[in-house]
Amino acid sequence: MDTQSLKAFLSVADQGSFSLAAEQLYLTQSAVSKRIQQLESQLDTPLFERHNRTISLTEAGRSLLPKAQQILDLVADTELQLNNLSGEVSGMLSMATSHHIGLHRLPPILKEFVRRYPAAQLNLEFMGSERAYQAIASRQVELALTTLEQQPPASIQSTLLWKDEMICVCASDHALAQQNKLTLKQLAQTPAILPEPDTITFQLVEAAFAKQGLKLQAPMPTNYLETIKMMVSIGLGWSMLPASMLQHNDGQLTQLPWSGPTIERQLGLIHLKERTLSNAAQALIKLLS
Repeated sequence: MDTQSLKAFLSVADQGSFSLAAEQLYLTQSAVSKRIQQLESQLDTPLFERHNRTISLTEAGRSLLPKAQQILDLVADTELQLNNLSGEVSGMLSMATSHHIGLHRLPPILKEFVRRYPAAQLNLEFMGSERAYQAIASRQVELALTTLEQQPPASIQSTLLWKDEMICVCASDHALAQQNKLTLKQLAQTPAILPEPDTITFQLVEAAFAKQGLKLQAPMPTNYLETIKMMVSIGLGWSMLPASMLQHNDGQLTQLPWSGPTIERQLGLIHLKERTLSNAAQALIKLLS
């Protein structure tokens, strides 16, 4: 069975369109159609129902879908295992990371990686925690450095590397800064500047308020902690930021009394358990450990 035909099949199934699949694969539409026809001929069964302007998988197509992905994953892993036998650290290493880790944790590690392994190339993508887990699960990236989920999927291996204690802050001239005691109810009545709701950081903060039957006001979410720090410093609201970001505080921010449970982000490495890791990925993991 031709792997190129399987790739075309998966792309058409994912895009729901021959033309969009052709764009994704950098092929002509006729080339994609030919590959699907060859696959259907090999299997002696139609894989797609062709409607006027849409297509859908047949029962045979739905059955093939997970198997096709497994076959392509197995081929990719086998090729990688054979390439790894050389022991050479080279090729492209695709990684995902959060902006905070990329700014505050990764630079010395990546600098050392580049120095030691000049034949390797890094493809670094910045994304939130939820998207990072999705990228790992779909094999879009090989490794990710992100906020760890408390209950990660069984298919994903996670390794704790750093812990980030979160502290409650506001601008030094904000009304909240004048309070000696502060309840979560008072904070719930004041706008909060927090990451997107699908991030682990937001969910940890939200859970603290939910335990007391309170709802957060977070009108301007952003996943960039440096941006959150700036927005808080000009008085737009309060936030929860890593204590490490306040080590060199210029006086613009004030730590607020926090009456909720201690909030601590666990930062670390994730990758697929069953995926063969490249020599480059293994080399980076050694630098991180």
